[in-house]
Amino acid sequence: MTVRAAVVGGGIGGLVAALALRRAGVDVRVFEQAPAVGAVGAGIQLAPNATRVLDALGVLPAVRAIAVEPTAFEFRRWDDGRLLSATPLGAAMVAAYAAPYLHAHRGDLVAVLGDAVLAAGVPVEVGARCVDVLPGERGAEVRFAGGRRETADLVVGADGIHSLVRHAILGAADARFTGHVAFRGLIPAERVAGLPLTHTSTVRMGPGSHCVHYFVSSGRLLNVVCVIEEDAWTRESWTDHGDPAELRAAFAGWDPVVRAVIDELSAPLKWALFDRLPFDRWSKGAVTLLGDACHPMLPYGAQGAAQAIEDAAVLAACLRDDSDVPAALARYEALRHDRTARVQQISRGNATRFHLPDGPEQEARDAAIAVGNGLSPDLEWLYAFDPLTGHA
Repeated sequence: MTVRAAVVGGGIGGLVAALALRRAGVDVRVFEQAPAVGAVGAGIQLAPNATRVLDALGVLPAVRAIAVEPTAFEFRRWDDGRLLSATPLGAAMVAAYAAPYLHAHRGDLVAVLGDAVLAAGVPVEVGARCVDVLPGERGAEVRFAGGRRETADLVVGADGIHSLVRHAILGAADARFTGHVAFRGLIPAERVAGLPLTHTSTVRMGPGSHCVHYFVSSGRLLNVVCVIEEDAWTRESWTDHGDPAELRAAFAGWDPVVRAVIDELSAPLKWALFDRLPFDRWSKGAVTLLGDACHPMLPYGAQGAAQAIEDAAVLAACLRDDSDVPAALARYEALRHDRTARVQQISRGNATRFHLPDGPEQEARDAAIAVGNGLSPDLEWLYAFDPLTGHA
């Protein structure tokens, strides 16, 4: 019997899930509450553990066409821009992991995935706002605003950090404000053409703050994220407007390159970073979760989208091997829970690591970065993993 699946959420995770499930023989439909499939946000980093899945799904060439393949991952000091370490990317990543490391604009990536989903014959319904999900003995019912109801053998909540599907099956889950707030924006490349910026992924670390920048959209835009520390925040949002003067004041005294970049952010968005501990479970009956709905990641490991993409591949593999939906979901959760919890912990640890004040701890960190590759010591475990087989 063919499994009928409803994917709630048409973002990166939901669209990759739709592609992977379709390839696994599942009859899948996508329901997106927005009036069109799109993406809030700006730049995204796609490590080899993610691009490996995109390659298997046949969309990597199209993603490469809208992306940037950086040459290195750099860590730099805050005040003088001194290079602390440079990890080769580009051809080195492909040679090591048989998959590239890419930078993309979320909107560009969603457009590629949306086209692939439609080409695969998967219906995508927009303007469909889910208001409740009711797991049953067999299958589940999805309820939408306006009173419409749909039933499916499987419901996948790919509806992000504010997941209604998660709330429906697991109840309320309070988030903890980390004390970190990000200002972010995109700058046309021609406006920073006079600065010494190359196609690298660069993290500039300083006391209580850091700045990340890299090019996206085939090099046409510079993605910038500047993180500072604040005492309190009450909203989880990607779309609050930030004060450029506040941002400039927070990075006064930093390397002139950073200040010149920030000067070009005339209308930054302000985004508070919230954290959640790993959930004990993700599924109930025939309903499950993926991506930020079940394991929201702080951005300090650049793995949020990658882990959602891994989830999608593993979920599809479990459904391909077992048409007993609750049994397949139990296996999916068992395969994914510990790995995603470990990635969450890595990202959480970097929140402290990136913001050390100048002093002995900072000097020890910089020395370790200089000796190693600068990235996580878990790099092999992280990038070599193949969710299609479950191992490196």
